[in-house]
Amino acid sequence: MVSRREFFKGAGAVAVSAGLVSRVGAASLPEVALMSGPATQAPPGPPTGRPYHPVVTLNGWSLPWRMNNNVKEFHLVAEPVVREIAPGMQANLWGYNGQSPGPTIEVVEGDHVRIFVTNRLPEATSIHWHGQRLPNGMDGVTGLTQAAIAPGKTFVYEFVAQHAGTFMYHPHADEMVQMAMGMMGFWVTHPKDPARHRVERDYVMLLNAYDIDPGSYTPKVNPMLDFNLWTINSRAFPGVAPMVAKRGERVRIRLGNLTMTNHPMHLHGHSFEVAGTDGGWIPEAARWPEVAVDIAVGQMRAIEFVADAPGDWAFHCHKSHHTMGPMGHQVPTMIGVEQKDIARKINNLIPDYMSMGENGMEGMSTMHMPLPENTLPMSDGKGPFGPIGMGGMFTVVKVRDVLARNDYHDPGWYRQPEGTAAYEWTGTALPPAPAAPAAGAMRPGVEFTIRKPSQHRH
Repeated sequence: MVSRREFFKGAGAVAVSAGLVSRVGAASLPEVALMSGPATQAPPGPPTGRPYHPVVTLNGWSLPWRMNNNVKEFHLVAEPVVREIAPGMQANLWGYNGQSPGPTIEVVEGDHVRIFVTNRLPEATSIHWHGQRLPNGMDGVTGLTQAAIAPGKTFVYEFVAQHAGTFMYHPHADEMVQMAMGMMGFWVTHPKDPARHRVERDYVMLLNAYDIDPGSYTPKVNPMLDFNLWTINSRAFPGVAPMVAKRGERVRIRLGNLTMTNHPMHLHGHSFEVAGTDGGWIPEAARWPEVAVDIAVGQMRAIEFVADAPGDWAFHCHKSHHTMGPMGHQVPTMIGVEQKDIARKINNLIPDYMSMGENGMEGMSTMHMPLPENTLPMSDGKGPFGPIGMGGMFTVVKVRDVLARNDYHDPGWYRQPEGTAAYEWTGTALPPAPAAPAAGAMRPGVEFTIRKPSQHRH
């Protein structure tokens, strides 16, 4: 058996406390493991219970447990947390055990699971185990299947993990506030046979979104449909860690969507199979190839691919505004509008004013205009060739020829072999393109008939 101290060795900023329960109650509760840092934690092997191949939570970690008479016991604490969205910006969120999203829960098919949930929020809460088959009274819907967990109280959920697959957990109490504040987490039930659905790298991530005004720290929860921060595990690029793989390894990415819209997630340089859905694993003969998979609200998808192409490959939502940082929804399009005279006059009143958008927004990634405190630029992140010009729901899959089995650190930027990168043409200039015909001009021999629309008949 591995001791709890050994279990946490190398796990970063972890602390243990008894929580808001009595001393008598604390003696029967599992310890509370807390994580404050945003680094991706390389997973240790299971210290007790059935064997399995652990997952890696991007910019996150997996919750430890204790075995109690063959029952796997976890302790989740719902509480206010501070999450670094990316370097330069923090957010006051609600989450579990020090982070948002909360830690990933990993169990094995057939495990008898007991989860203690302590509420340190200023209001009542519950936890719904999204996608699980379980007794009705463990489903976690406040008022329907259980009483609410009042502030300071601890409830117990207990059931058998019946089906292997990819699941989530989140409140079913004041959802407009609690989920918009970041209360969510991932759940993975591994198959009994560790060789089944085996991959070398298994990543998990939740897609989430927030509405945080520039210069502020707390999400606005009332608008519900206007968001300016699109994140992966409550991190925005360049704060999102890369996913790494050795060339030839089979990689799985498990994605859950708890935002208010769908996300077409696109992988560059590879094609993948859609291998799993909310309902479980897709038989190999029924899987289909994709380079982008659309994930609807409340859905989970597992994709798998062989990392056979070395390089740094983008992985992102294909909705263009979801790969940008905080922005205003009322910004007009100024493409083609000359602003020199206007900018000169405004600069007399506001010296730091900078006009934007005359030639598109490409320059946003190179501008260094003053920003309010605790605000990210719209697009940021530097690559080996200059600004990447992306933010939000974006990260990189880094495939390398040499990488140790349990190595998840960032290997740096890929060095492309000579002659394999796009380059500027410096040879003979191309001839000018033919001009389009003038408006109203007609080609010889072509007759145009104009018919005016008549009134609609009912």
